[in-house]
Amino acid sequence: MGAADTELLEPTRPAVSPALPAQLAADTSAAAWRQLLRQAHEELKQRFLAAEPVETLVHARAALIDTVLRTAWQMHCAAQATWAIAAVGGYGRGELHPASDIDILLLVPHAPDTAGSGAVERLVTFLWDIGLEVGHSVRTCAECREECIGDVSVMTTLLEARLLAGDEKLFTAMRAALAPEHIWPVKQFFEAKVREQTERHLKANDTAYNLEPNVKTGPGGLRDIQTIAWVAKRHFGAETLDGLATDGFLTPEELRRLKQAQAFLWKVRFGLHMLTGRHEDRLLFDHQIRLAQIFGYEDASYTLAVEQFMQRYYRTVMDVSLLNELLLQLFREAILSESEPPRPLNARFQVRSGSLEAVSDEVFARSPSALLELFVLLQQHPDIRGVRASTMRAVARHLWLIDEEFRQNPRHHRLFLEILRSPVGVTHELRRMNTYGVLGRYIPAFGRIVGRMQYDLFHAYTVDAHTLFVVSNLRRFAIPRYDLELPEASRVMQALPRQEVAYLAALFHDIAKGRGGDHSELGAVDAEAFCLEQGLSPYDARLVAWLVRNHLLLSITSQKQDIGDPQVINAFARKVGDEAHLEYLYVLTCADVRATNPKLWNSWKATLFHDFYKRVKQALRRGLESPIDAEHLVRETQDAARRLLFERGVAEADILAVWTRFSAAYFLQHSPEEVAWHTQLLSEREAGSDEPLIALDPRSVRGTTAALIFAPPRRHGFARTTAALDQLGLNIVDARISPTGDGFSLDLYHLLEDDGAPIADSDRLAEIEHALWRSLQGPADAPFAVSRRAPRQAGMFHTPTHITVSVDESNGRSVLELVAGDRPGLLCEVGQVLMQQRIELQAAKIMTVGERAEDVFYVTDFDNRPLSDSAAAQLKEHLMRALGERQAALRTGGGAGAGGAG
Repeated sequence: MGAADTELLEPTRPAVSPALPAQLAADTSAAAWRQLLRQAHEELKQRFLAAEPVETLVHARAALIDTVLRTAWQMHCAAQATWAIAAVGGYGRGELHPASDIDILLLVPHAPDTAGSGAVERLVTFLWDIGLEVGHSVRTCAECREECIGDVSVMTTLLEARLLAGDEKLFTAMRAALAPEHIWPVKQFFEAKVREQTERHLKANDTAYNLEPNVKTGPGGLRDIQTIAWVAKRHFGAETLDGLATDGFLTPEELRRLKQAQAFLWKVRFGLHMLTGRHEDRLLFDHQIRLAQIFGYEDASYTLAVEQFMQRYYRTVMDVSLLNELLLQLFREAILSESEPPRPLNARFQVRSGSLEAVSDEVFARSPSALLELFVLLQQHPDIRGVRASTMRAVARHLWLIDEEFRQNPRHHRLFLEILRSPVGVTHELRRMNTYGVLGRYIPAFGRIVGRMQYDLFHAYTVDAHTLFVVSNLRRFAIPRYDLELPEASRVMQALPRQEVAYLAALFHDIAKGRGGDHSELGAVDAEAFCLEQGLSPYDARLVAWLVRNHLLLSITSQKQDIGDPQVINAFARKVGDEAHLEYLYVLTCADVRATNPKLWNSWKATLFHDFYKRVKQALRRGLESPIDAEHLVRETQDAARRLLFERGVAEADILAVWTRFSAAYFLQHSPEEVAWHTQLLSEREAGSDEPLIALDPRSVRGTTAALIFAPPRRHGFARTTAALDQLGLNIVDARISPTGDGFSLDLYHLLEDDGAPIADSDRLAEIEHALWRSLQGPADAPFAVSRRAPRQAGMFHTPTHITVSVDESNGRSVLELVAGDRPGLLCEVGQVLMQQRIELQAAKIMTVGERAEDVFYVTDFDNRPLSDSAAAQLKEHLMRALGERQAALRTGGGAGAGGAG
């Protein structure tokens, strides 16, 4: 082991007392070893909490295990004089966190005989007995080489081997057998590690900004730093990061940043292992809060302590990603590039070995506009693979040039808009601009949201990552090869006259997050000022500002209001004013919701947004002076349903016999396809039959699985049905209750699996149908419950319950709006209270926003009238009490769902 290794691995302070080896040799009982290891572990924990540098602790833990293993080796394998024991993997680097894997290699000259096998067994058994969960392998040099040939991960593990004890010559022979001239030449090794990193990043959705990231394997995490070190060691023989600076591959400033990033990530990982007592590298919500407290963060006016801590984390991994890209590009140039003359592009840039390069280090100082031109050229020349490392560095050195004067320059405005208007590479280059720090300098407000987390279960990414995903979705709508993903949104986007308006709205829609106040209003002000500054027309600037101000409008209206109500449609049409505003808002809404959280976008939302868009567009085409009325919508639905029924051979008389049972409200609440399905089912029943009917439509027109129940109303019917469906782990996204004039009720529930997909499996459909029949046919006083447990993350958030009851005069009903913490059994609890208060449910709009339920219920009294003031007040009181008691029971471990026979 060289001097560099010694400097890296020796802790600045002993991990335990110097007398430890003597103690262990004198008393070999497993209990004594375990006690000493526990004491050492506790000492490391206290030193960590006392804010001792984590680098010292990581190496101290490795030094402690070194001492233990060497002593144990002498106790159990001293007779094997020709053997060697080596630390491998992260332990081989001399880096051990409290619960890191302890991997060792027992290197032997030939397969162990009986005595040797016994020695190995005694050693490993002893280590496990004293509490060290060691991963071990026993191999000859030839076996090591053989294992490495087919697996670069094994090669990487052995690349970091460090001799602990035993035959040094054997260890040296093993290292020589694995040298690049024998296996895994440097070029192949480099390509394999880059491919491995790319695949690892893809598993994390290719973003470092997931809100529960993996500190070790996520993009920008510790593994990205290790990838740099592995390639450096394989090609350059660099044993430490300092060696890269010595060889001129890292500048002193880059080395400082990389070491600082590694120390911060080590600190987070060390804290995770301490908190959980296990090998936990995921920075889960509950761990984030506790680490923020340990690290001394405090809540501020507009940002929580945990948000400040996580912003530091995300900015750190962003810096690691940039340094990783820079160094891998440098290695690529040193390892793979063949010498060839550069190909000039213009006076400022050239292409060398497939990468874009500034012609000199002074290009950006002489021509600051080149800081934007670089990205335009990458769009114009898609064959260029990337940016030369020297040019990346030059960009970083000259970011200071992007000041107010730079932002006011008309040439720079044209270049920025050229990036947005390019037919290719818009998202890719905006992401590169963000990584290089250019985007945050050119739009300072964007720089403030870089790495900003939103501490909830609704947003899966940081604000800047989410924003660029929105742009990415808009770009996919604009490119015909992605038409099948969302055909209607693609059709609308591709017909927009100025697509850059949508991209600018996407860039600014969340730009004011974290400032306090309404981020939509604040962002609209920023957006309009920026667009006017960039030279957009006043109309386009106002359009972008309007989109930012109203970017939540279509989503919230669709999910929380009755989009079959003509008044809702007409009011929305008046709000948007014309088709142009509607079309930009529609594509922005689809792109925004789709980019918020992969689990939240589903076919139900796609259909919901599209249906509402179509209805509002129809109202706009009629003219705001001729608003759509209920009679028109009913007639339109009936005409379309009748055509479908005629195609299926249903006679007019049978159609009318069914439709006379329903009021106009039924036809406003259901699509023509749903009306046709219901009508055909009911027309096939025997006349006068009072038998209940249950039917499932696996793939309904609304992108869900629809469950129909046609039966006489029964006590707690809604509560029982939702309990049965909830217990199966299904998401109920919509419910419509349509009483008939002859004592029946047609109840329609729209269902999705937990992953947002309709139910496709036949066994699963049979299970649902069976559960519904069991719920329907059970005794009226039979108890019912939801015992399914809430997700782990939901317990980290407390959502105050908020209830409002208003009167919808035009439809003769009341509107109950509920905001509460989402949990299994919530709808069942609401249903029980409604029945106890003698309140009829007409429809429910179910909206889950991460950990929060925002549900709307349309209700009347038993005389089909809106609730009186006293009835509404009593309903609120009973709901608050019931939901509060249930939430308290959940917090104290009193169960997971709603129950009771009522």
